[in-house]
Amino acid sequence: MEQKRIDCLKCRHYYVTWDAKFPKGCRAFGFKTNQLPSLAVFRSSGSPCMKFEKKASTKEPAQKGYYI
Repeated sequence: MEQKRIDCLKCRHYYVTWDAKFPKGCRAFGFKTNQLPSLAVFRSSGSPCMKFEKKASTKEPAQKGYYI
């Protein structure tokens, strides 16, 4: 059974912290780390992150053409 790595940058619980030693955080689990939070969860529990929720897309599609 092959599993793909979870991309924390696409998760709604991921955030960038102010702490230089631990720049990445997970609001769902409530911790900060210096690696991707999903990797820290996998290394500590042995199972992939179960709290991943895809971010809601707020970007509007790019306009094509020229402005007049």
